[in-house]
Order: sequence, then C-alpha cells, then structure tokens
Amino acid sequence: MLKAKELEASEGTRLRYKRVIERFLGFLGKKANRDLSALSADEVLRFRDREASERARATANLAMKVLRVCFGEAVRLGLITSDPAKRVKILKSIKESKRRDFTLPEIKRILKACGDNQEWRGLVLLGLYTGQRLGDLSRLTWRAVNLESSEIAFSTRKTGRRVVLPLMQPLVDYLSSLPASDDPNAYIFPRSAAHKRVARLSNQFRDILVEAGLVEPRSYKTTTKGRASARESSEISFHSLRHSAVTLLKASGLSDVFAREIVGHESAAISRAYTHLSTEDLRDAMQRVPDVTQ
Repeated sequence: MLKAKELEASEGTRLRYKRVIERFLGFLGKKANRDLSALSADEVLRFRDREASERARATANLAMKVLRVCFGEAVRLGLITSDPAKRVKILKSIKESKRRDFTLPEIKRILKACGDNQEWRGLVLLGLYTGQRLGDLSRLTWRAVNLESSEIAFSTRKTGRRVVLPLMQPLVDYLSSLPASDDPNAYIFPRSAAHKRVARLSNQFRDILVEAGLVEPRSYKTTTKGRASARESSEISFHSLRHSAVTLLKASGLSDVFAREIVGHESAAISRAYTHLSTEDLRDAMQRVPDVTQ
C-alpha cells in the first residue's frame, strides 16, 4: 500500500511516508508480521502517543495522517475492512505556534551570521526575494537561472507549480559572483543539495539563527524512557522568510492577494478570481523591496 502511494507523491513526501512506516513497524516489533486486519486502534493510539512524547505533537499528527492514507489505501484494495487509524484522533496543539516574519534588522543579522558560508548567504537572499521553500531553493540548478533576462524559473517539488520570478539586483549580484558552470544541471548550492533531508538544512539554519542571537541553542525534553526528544518549537525558521517576502511585497504597494500568489500561498479561490501577474508586473512591484545587502 505504501508503494501505491509513492507513485503519486513527490520525493520529499515519499521519504516522510517511508520514515513514518518504518517507525510504526519498529513500534509494533514482532507484531508487525501479523495480518493487517489484526491491527487495532489501540495500537495506533499508543504509537501516536509515543510519537508525541519522543518527537512533537505536529510529528505525531503527521504520522497519523500518513497511517490514515496507507490504511485507507488498504481498505480500497480490500486488504482490510476498516481503517484503525481513523478511530484515533489528531492531537490538539497545546499552544498555537505562530510563525512570524523577520524584521529587516534581523535579516541583516542573519546575513552577517552566515559569515563566509556563501551557500547559506545565497539561500537566505533567495528565500527573502523569492519567498520559496528551502527544499526547492537548495536543489536549484543553473538551468533555472537566466542572468540576461534576470529571471529564475523552476517547478516546485511539493505542488509541481511552475514559478517564474524576476531576480532582484541583490540576487543578480550574488549569482554573478559565483563560479560559472558549463553544466546547466549543476546545482547552484552543491553542498546543500547533497542533503536528501531538508530537516538537516533546517537545523543548519537554526544554528545560524543562534549565531545571530535570534533564538536560544536547541534544548530537548526527555521522556520517562530516558530518550532525548520533543524539540521545542520556535516562531521563526527558514519558512519565516516566506512571511517576510509577503510583508515586504505588501509594504511595496502590492495587494495581499498578489503578494501571496508570488510566494505560492494562493488558494484555489484566488486563482479562479485573479489572473496571474506578468513577470514585469512582479519586477515593478519587487523593485520597491529594500536591498538588505546594503
């Protein structure tokens, strides 16, 4: 059933499914060899609670969603008659975690904290001036970049959405400073692209935030079983650059609808009600966004 869903999912989603299933099978131990129909809602419940205690509530809820998809597929294939995960509730958040955007002074502190790491400096600038996800930016190839027209074009891994955005001058300056490659398929950020899991890059970015004095060093809660886990959540992360992009675009005079469309936050309703902006329309609006490298 996992194989069936893998065919429909992106690489990142396949990896998340695989990791959840591996942890679930490890939790079941020898019971994993039983027939699927022998699985009970109580076992799924105990797995959910272990995920929450050893990782985080959001991770536990993601695991539940994965199990529901997989068991739902098993029901569809006639392997079981009911989905045991459906009878287990998603956990409510203890405290709603609100992501916020970075202020301009904070962004400058982040760039300073990148030091001599040019890859991370570039990822931060791209995150701010394109509002795109870390997983997409880290795997950009030179094929996506056209310095002559000052544009960047690629398809997002999560949704397959085609993105064509103007390159603001700070990005043109940064990309022009990098060693040229004759291979259009070469990664712009080869060290970052080598990481198959975006979580590792997220952890590296958090280290930069620590260096910038924006977050405290990571602390872990421990369970009664003695295992370090359950990372404390933070209101800022690389994703905050997406929020920053929206905020800066709106401050430059762009409507909330179009600002969110640029970074890929548009809803189906917005897509139906509004035509897409041309690259030149975007360029005109984005020219008014401050240059954080100055």
